[in-house]
Amino acid sequence: MPRLPLLALCLFATWAQAQDDSSDLAYSLGVRMGEQLREEAPDLQLQALLDGLRHAYRGAPLQVEGKRIESLLSAHDAHLASAPQRVEQAIAAEKHFLANEKAKPGVRRLKNGVLLQELRAGKGVKPKPKSRIQVRYIGLLADGRQFDESQTPQWYRLDSVIAGWRSAVSEMPVGAQWRLVIPSAQAYGAEGAGDLIPPYAPLVFELELLDTKD
Repeated sequence: MPRLPLLALCLFATWAQAQDDSSDLAYSLGVRMGEQLREEAPDLQLQALLDGLRHAYRGAPLQVEGKRIESLLSAHDAHLASAPQRVEQAIAAEKHFLANEKAKPGVRRLKNGVLLQELRAGKGVKPKPKSRIQVRYIGLLADGRQFDESQTPQWYRLDSVIAGWRSAVSEMPVGAQWRLVIPSAQAYGAEGAGDLIPPYAPLVFELELLDTKD
């Protein structure tokens, strides 16, 4: 069996280590970039991002005109700069909304901050934590815009819905209709939910509990 000279073995080991270091460095830079971009722009199209990175790195012709690139990046930077102010405004607006709702007649506050108002009494049993519930509901944002509705009765597992629903519906007897005001912390929080529900958005539901099954 042929044997490589010791020097050749050393050179091969050094070259292999250099290749590993280069690959690990590239991956590490990608990780750092990915973590930053996940915070700044969570809905990026990754293939377009990789295409732009590849073209710029290789000095290849770009698919987007330079002026448009600068315009888009300037708008993105302005959006990031205004983010802390938007968060403060959203938090202040939620506090104001919840305080006004809490002051309305007949409103009761649960321990987790959910506000409820009985629109119709119910006389049936109350759901258990893992019960299935049949409901009708309308979901509204604080400004009155409707983001969801189900006038056809729907079945859900109580342990699969947002926290604000779980705490309120577990106290609802079948047949009841309640108006719920759910703080964002018991709904979709700082992240929101897509284009429908913005961050720090309290939610209002008119909810009927039609049936429950274990």
